[in-house]
Amino acid sequence: MKFSTKGRYGLTIMIALGKQYGEGPLALRQIASDHSLSEAYLEQIVSPLRNAGLVKSVRGAYGGYMLSKAPNEITAGDVIRVLEGPIQIVEGIEEEEPPQRELWMRIRDAVKNVLETATIEDLAKHTEDDPDNNDGYMFYI
Repeated sequence: MKFSTKGRYGLTIMIALGKQYGEGPLALRQIASDHSLSEAYLEQIVSPLRNAGLVKSVRGAYGGYMLSKAPNEITAGDVIRVLEGPIQIVEGIEEEEPPQRELWMRIRDAVKNVLETATIEDLAKHTEDDPDNNDGYMFYI
């Protein structure tokens, strides 16, 4: 299973907006500059996020994008599903022998669990320099 740049950059956008939550809109130009990404590509990515109701746009000179819900109400899974589609480890899982099918289902469920329990708030607050964060942001699958 491999996430594309669409999913990765989508999370980058959402984390940046999560850090800015409550402080007004953030321009994609700023996110692109801060992360050395293409603003045009971020524009393509933010459209499905807006259509899914995860972000809202604000027009004008001081416009940009904002999260449409609190960062603790949006999960990484919400973002990945919008941008990448359903989480699928292997195709044709129903045709596998029972032992393999069970393995693939357990892996899929573990990945889903990690994505569903990691909120944008969690990801926005994460820092490697945090003294209370001894082992980093660790996910166990």
